[in-house]
Amino acid sequence: MIKPILAALRHHKTAALLVALEIALTCAIVTNALFIISDRMHAMQVVTGVADNELVWVRSSGLGSSQTPLAANARQAADLAALRSMPGVHAAIAINSLPLSHSSWAGSLWTTPGGKSVLSNVIFFVGTPGMVPALGMKIVEGRDFKASEYIDFNPFKDGPSPTVTIVTRTLADRLWPGQDPLGKVIYQSDDGKAPLQVVGVVEHLLNPQINAYSGTELNYLLPASNVSGGMYVLRTAPDVRDRVLRDIPATLDAIDDQRVVESSGTQTQLIKDYFHDDRALIWLLLTVIGALLAVTILGVVGLSSFWVQQRMRTIGIRRAIGATRRDIRWYFQLENLLIVSMGVVVGSIAALVLNLWLMRHYELAHMPLWFVLPGALLLCITGQLAVLAPALRASRVPPVVATRSV
Repeated sequence: MIKPILAALRHHKTAALLVALEIALTCAIVTNALFIISDRMHAMQVVTGVADNELVWVRSSGLGSSQTPLAANARQAADLAALRSMPGVHAAIAINSLPLSHSSWAGSLWTTPGGKSVLSNVIFFVGTPGMVPALGMKIVEGRDFKASEYIDFNPFKDGPSPTVTIVTRTLADRLWPGQDPLGKVIYQSDDGKAPLQVVGVVEHLLNPQINAYSGTELNYLLPASNVSGGMYVLRTAPDVRDRVLRDIPATLDAIDDQRVVESSGTQTQLIKDYFHDDRALIWLLLTVIGALLAVTILGVVGLSSFWVQQRMRTIGIRRAIGATRRDIRWYFQLENLLIVSMGVVVGSIAALVLNLWLMRHYELAHMPLWFVLPGALLLCITGQLAVLAPALRASRVPPVVATRSV
């Protein structure tokens, strides 16, 4: 059956070539679109390291105001006491940021005092007593901060600095690969002379922003008795989380009715908002894939229908000498498979070239060779579905009707 198909294609080289090129272009674009979708969906499957479904946050005016330190500390203590007294609230702390909140504090780290910094743009979280259990973080080595280790600390002003820290597993492995990080000392501040002894390691803690400069989990925790310019974070039971979020403004107004609650929300909403653009991109690419496949289907259906109409006499002769309906249907399906296969081969090569171009200009991840298979398979299935209706119509041509035109 292959020889008659090849002979027929030689007589329709231009049409077959155009369809194959359409398939190749679609294959190249669809394969890369599927890879980008896969890459974005994988990036969205993050582990924040905190109790996502139980955290509520609020930013209030005055946390970074021009009040005296004593007044600011007293107000923050009163706010936290009021928030902890709310029904359903298990813990309340002040902290500078949360995972995927976009707002972050970062600095450089040294492993020797005053030497050359080993890491820059390292995120640090500054939180008040009870920070680790309030956020639901999991310490896998060492211990939590002691009450005496929380000090009046502001990283942007002169004054005392914490002497201990808790690091993420990622940061520990980066600084001391294959070593026990407990008891190790790192140095921070502008001159790299403020020592921090590692007393604990958390399994996961996602950065407020994921980027090439700060990575995903390169960060550490610092204990502070108060946090200026940060947010309040409450840990609640999941079933009362929305009610607590609704009642926070009234609770804070009872302490100071002149304040303004600037923003508030849940950790799950932070995650959803952070990946909003990724979800929009995924839907856009799915739309592009759908449109390209629709155009490809229309092209294959149109060409196949045209060829069926042109080959009525040939079909009738083949039916008259014993070809079954199944033979006629398989003829057109095999012909389509050959054209699609040629397009898929060219399109797969083009897909890899396009991926290299996207890597160079848009920092897209490298697409493995095996990933061309989903796009190729999708195009082959699409081609077979597109040619099915014309092939069935050809198989139903009665021999006597076809031969009357001889």
